Amino acid sequence: MDPLKLVRSFSGYLEYFKDLFNYSSLKNAESINLSNLYPMIHDKISTTPFDSHYFYQDIWAFKKIYTSKTDIHVDVGSRIDLIGFLTAICKVTFVDIRPLIAKLENYQSLAGSILSMPYADNSVSSLSCLHVAEHIGLARYGDTLDPLGTQKACAELSRILAVGGNLYFSGPIGKQRLCFNAHRIHSPQTIMDYFKELTLLELSGIDDKGNFIRNIDVQILERSDYACRLFHFTKEPK
Repeated sequence: MDPLKLVRSFSGYLEYFKDLFNYSSLKNAESINLSNLYPMIHDKISTTPFDSHYFYQDIWAFKKIYTSKTDIHVDVGSRIDLIGFLTAICKVTFVDIRPLIAKLENYQSLAGSILSMPYADNSVSSLSCLHVAEHIGLARYGDTLDPLGTQKACAELSRILAVGGNLYFSGPIGKQRLCFNAHRIHSPQTIMDYFKELTLLELSGIDDKGNFIRNIDVQILERSDYACRLFHFTKEPK
């Protein structure tokens, strides 16, 4: 519960009914059935709000995938808006324990777990997993409780990534802690350790103030409370 939002709700409803009364008094106003009242009381703000993590990460990932000129891309559990946009530039397979049932050109959905992906070793050349792995093992989305969930998810992504392929990976980063059952926050070094078999091509991020920084200084992320990491990995031949 957000106490501040609750307090604002009271004043919001007062203003809503004031607007309703004033609108109904206007010439040419439509009749309004009580069953059709639909209060929207939190939208009178000076700027358009957005979640900086998801907004910037999706733009970052889309540009990366578009620039790579891949014909086929596999995503694991990321935002469905991004999935839809990607189908405009390549064929996309979306893998999630909660499959997205949508009829869309260049799109297929696979029911599957990030802990046991339906792909052979070294078989996926273009792969993304954005703001997902931090949730694994917390049962938030119906998965099994597992303290090593994020680590195992990273190992599985590493397993299926093809040699020379691209992995785009994001999530919250900063002072390491568990916020049960929402997510885990990891330090940059922890994520690097989880992907020790891969090579880092780029580390960008969104800082605590919501600013997107390309090639961010890792110390900014280390000192952060709830920033966002944007890792671009590849797999080198052994």
